[in-house]
Amino acid sequence: MKAIVLLSGGLDSTVCMSVAQQAGYETVPISFDYGQRHFRELACARAVADFYRVKKHVLIETNMRAIGGSALTDDIEVPAGDEQRQDVPVTYVPARNLIFLSYALGLAEVEKAEKIYIGVNAMDYSGYPDCRPEFIQKFQQVADYATKAGIEEKKISLETPLQYLSKAQIVALGMKNGAPLHLTTSCYQGGEEACGVCDSCLLRLKGFREAGFADPIKYKK
Repeated sequence: MKAIVLLSGGLDSTVCMSVAQQAGYETVPISFDYGQRHFRELACARAVADFYRVKKHVLIETNMRAIGGSALTDDIEVPAGDEQRQDVPVTYVPARNLIFLSYALGLAEVEKAEKIYIGVNAMDYSGYPDCRPEFIQKFQQVADYATKAGIEEKKISLETPLQYLSKAQIVALGMKNGAPLHLTTSCYQGGEEACGVCDSCLLRLKGFREAGFADPIKYKK
């Protein structure tokens, strides 16, 4: 059995990778160099892939900086975290998961994988529309109709094992599975040490704190 895993090098995608491994799949991680500010995550993705001794790790280069419109792909300052924010944050990258899943779907067909794992989460919600369950459901429908595998009744299913978990539950699951969380990064700033103040850092720190574990990575604050 084979599964494609979207592996960013962050906390959620690494825990998602551990879930696919625990399920007994031969995992083929796929990572993206899309012109992101926090490109350090790619080194983390490679380290996680090496930890699991995968046979193949696919790196896709796609220039989303040419589109811009996000603090992660444009000359827009990454704001400090705000747990009270209700609108879509400026760190949202337009159509990112739509594009990433399309590449993963193509890879799944070529590799004859039966599943695609993605670590989207709707509980500790950052306001990203492409992390919602509704988006995953719609993409599954597209995948069923857009692929040779789909019309041959060999449908490739999307797996979102973290969809309804809190960040604390995600941390606890990763620890239980022995996921290499010390190799990950979550910071939007992308420095050698995590900033500790962006949305992603605050969510991660809160998750470790509520799960009762010390975060193994270094922070400036």
